[in-house]
Amino acid sequence: MAGPLTALRERFTPDSEQTPRDTRPPSRQRGAKRHGRPKRTGIRRFFTWRKLIAYVACLCALLIGAFTVLYYSIDVPKANAQAKAQSNVYKYSDGTILARTGEINREMVTLDRIPTGVQHAFVAAENKSFYKDRGVDPMGLLRGLVNTVAGKGTQGGSTITQQYVKNYYLSQEQTASRKIKELVISLKVDQRNSKEDILAGYLNTSFFGRVAYGIQAAARAYYDKDVDDLTVEEGAYLAALVQAPSQYDWAVASPKAKRLVTRRWNYVLDNMVDVHWLDPAQRKHMRFPVPVDPEPAPGLDGQTGYLVDAARNELIASGVSEQELAAGGWTITLNVDPAKQRALEKTMRQGLDGSAKGKPRADGSAEKKQARADAAATQGGAVSLDPKNGRILALYGGRDYTRHYLSNATRGDYQVGSAFQPVTEAASMDAKMRNGPDAGGLPEIKRTARALGMDTDRGFGTKESVGLGLMGSSPLKMAGVYASFNHQGKRVTPSIVKSARRGDETAGLPKAVGDQAIAPAAAELVTRSLITDGGKDAVRAVKRPAAGKGGVSDDKRAAWYVGYTPDLVTAVALFGEDAEKRKQIPLKNASAQRVADLWTDYTAQALRNVPAVWFDSGSGAGAIPNPTQMAPTGR
Repeated sequence: MAGPLTALRERFTPDSEQTPRDTRPPSRQRGAKRHGRPKRTGIRRFFTWRKLIAYVACLCALLIGAFTVLYYSIDVPKANAQAKAQSNVYKYSDGTILARTGEINREMVTLDRIPTGVQHAFVAAENKSFYKDRGVDPMGLLRGLVNTVAGKGTQGGSTITQQYVKNYYLSQEQTASRKIKELVISLKVDQRNSKEDILAGYLNTSFFGRVAYGIQAAARAYYDKDVDDLTVEEGAYLAALVQAPSQYDWAVASPKAKRLVTRRWNYVLDNMVDVHWLDPAQRKHMRFPVPVDPEPAPGLDGQTGYLVDAARNELIASGVSEQELAAGGWTITLNVDPAKQRALEKTMRQGLDGSAKGKPRADGSAEKKQARADAAATQGGAVSLDPKNGRILALYGGRDYTRHYLSNATRGDYQVGSAFQPVTEAASMDAKMRNGPDAGGLPEIKRTARALGMDTDRGFGTKESVGLGLMGSSPLKMAGVYASFNHQGKRVTPSIVKSARRGDETAGLPKAVGDQAIAPAAAELVTRSLITDGGKDAVRAVKRPAAGKGGVSDDKRAAWYVGYTPDLVTAVALFGEDAEKRKQIPLKNASAQRVADLWTDYTAQALRNVPAVWFDSGSGAGAIPNPTQMAPTGR
């Protein structure tokens, strides 16, 4: 009996010299491995699944608490009345005033005046769930906040209620705090106001371009009618337009922009069919309603409107919203030099009237009548810039902004013809320098054209189209391309805005001189080629180093000359256009020499008091010819 009793006592009596045995199963003993994994140590012990769930729950509670505080602390403000809007002041580079703009054009209308189909077009375009949602789209808001923090602007996701709140109560600034206010106020507005009131407010405060605020002003500006008379097709265009008024305005839209707005117009109508607001059979027979030409604002006649539009478009591209500009208060200084601007206007005016050098005046009455008819069917555009910094020193957009709204300096719908050949040469030289003597081809030409700043959507499909220069471009872009040749192959993007300020706010402008587009040696070889090919006559005319290329497009609708000295790059183009239908037609007197004469006349005036300098040569491409060895002293 002693043995079993002793064993029991030893089992239940504490022993200070012996650690008690852990009688739990091995898998549950302290310090034992769990499922074959070691005990968590260091920072890992803070990230178990249970703790992660707890962290998320705490974060959600904090966010809910913060939002609750914001919800009760942010009140619906008074309207941000555009009545406080000021004029924008545009100045030349020397500080003299070019123009004042920024008047608000708006006429408020009640919702019952807006046809139901037009109302539905806007809802289909911007916010199909408008009649069901609570004024906000959480996922869209999150996307907008992320884009704003990332510096990508306010992109996508805003409901009609949010857009109305932004237009009516808040500013157009692109900040996270403004987005948060927009969210809170949108929730409150949706609770307090009916959907009909919100939609009416949205339609009356949206900006449509052409200085038009609200659907009534837009109906007048784009279709010359009251809002009551708008068709569904016209309403769908205005609904598509709101996304990008300057880009989608049919009167000035590029071919690419016209395709984009037409696609969005179809998207709006298709959405209306999807939600049963439009009969499929009716939709099938709808055609795009081309809007009327705009009536420019007073004070923008002559070249003023073209300069203002070029500056506006550049600021919008750099991130200033169209509504911010329309609200006014900006002082915008241009790079344009008044003396060079006057010289370019004088040259182009004389050239279009048939009185440039090399073009005799018509003496007989029949000849005069024919000359006037030919002149009316000819449009001209030109851009002149400093190749060292890309600053636009002069720009000619057409005969008169009030009579020809579309700027011939920036339009890109005419073929460039043989003016594209230097790009092909540059692509070939650059490819061979990088990849060997057998490199080149269409992909390389397209890559080089894009790197130099050209649009490459069309005209690059075959060797024939590239060889004939069937791609479209503008004097603005071609001036940038040739400036890149003149700037050791670095991409030069023409820039017209020197500065833009509103109070303490300064618009951020992109650098005009960018990355290396082609090798410096390739750029110098192109310049040497252009001195030999198209620059000899120019050298004689301006009595200084000059390089250039001109020609007539394959369809005879455009004639070009793009030339440069070390100081100045100028692209000049003449376009054939039916004065009434605004359609392209073959040029009368389509001559490359005619355009080259305009270039030399302007360049001689612009550089009259500027000492001649030689092209730089430092890349090993060989010495660039001295013009005194090529040209006589006079013309």
